[in-house]
Amino acid sequence: MIHAFLKRNEENNIVSFEVTGHAESGAYGTDIVCAAVSALTIGTTNSLSVLGGFTPLVETNDEVEGGYLYVELPVGITGKQLTTTQILLESLLLSLKSIAEEYPNYVKLNYILD
Repeated sequence: MIHAFLKRNEENNIVSFEVTGHAESGAYGTDIVCAAVSALTIGTTNSLSVLGGFTPLVETNDEVEGGYLYVELPVGITGKQLTTTQILLESLLLSLKSIAEEYPNYVKLNYILD
């Protein structure tokens, strides 16, 4: 199962996300749930860097160990960068929520308040 964690701060801004595990909804290379979550999270990470204009903290491990991606916003980003990042991260949240609702046996979404 894929577990996705999104962390919000006191201002209700998403400040990090973590995705771990594999959906195992299909054979290796044909798992559409895993592919969808991977595309969304990697795309969002790349968009944070390019559109946000900063380098987020990114941690990963290899797929053999179970799949893992952690992304955290740096401290001290500008107001414009924060606005951009929140649009991207709220969009990620909506997309992950849709996948979790459609495939509840393969994706679990968790929220954390800092």
